[in-house]
Formats: sequence, C-alpha cells, structure tokens
Amino acid sequence: MNKAMNYNNKRFKPVSNTENGETSEETIFEYRQKGTILTSTYKGGKIKEGHLIGLVNKDGTIEMRYHQVNTKGELMTGICFSIPEVMDNGKIRLREAWEWTSGDRSKGNSILEEI
Repeated sequence: MNKAMNYNNKRFKPVSNTENGETSEETIFEYRQKGTILTSTYKGGKIKEGHLIGLVNKDGTIEMRYHQVNTKGELMTGICFSIPEVMDNGKIRLREAWEWTSGDRSKGNSILEEI
C-alpha cells in the first residue's frame, strides 16, 4: 500500500468465514477511524451486537480485539489481524486471521469486503 488506508465511515460484510466463526454475509460492520484508532459496531446473522477496537498500521493492516453477543446469548471475545487489498472496483477487501479468546479458543480465517 502506497498511501495510508482510511477506514472511516466504511461498511464491510463477510464474503467467507471458516465454520467455527460467527459472522456471515448477514453481518454488517460499520467502521470508524480517528488517527490510528479503529472502532466498529456490527450485528446480523448469528450476532446480536458486536464491537471491535483496533490499531491501523502505516501499511493499512489492522490489529484488533472484538467482543460480541451471539443469538445464543453468549459473550464471545477474540483477536484478529487484517491485511487490506484494494480490489479492481476501488473497494477494500480485508483478509483476516482471527482467534477466539473465549469458548474453544479455535482459530479461523475470513474475508470482508467493503459494501
């Protein structure tokens, strides 16, 4: 990435996720960025309500922590590292490696795309 990524006021949805994840194409993320601090609220599909906070590095990668309440009423937490790429249509795709810090502590991968 040549120029710094700015995720402020961008919306994303997952286009793929490993089976042990809870987000789906029904989950919508609303990103806000101030300086290097990224926050988001998200919900949809198996997620009643979720929040994330992260740091955006100079190359646009994101290190974040998240917590969410799923439709079973469980509080789930995790960590995620996202690598951005700009698609041909100018929108951002995020390739993510994540890990639950609650529940079974399993790992997974997902792809989010800007909508």
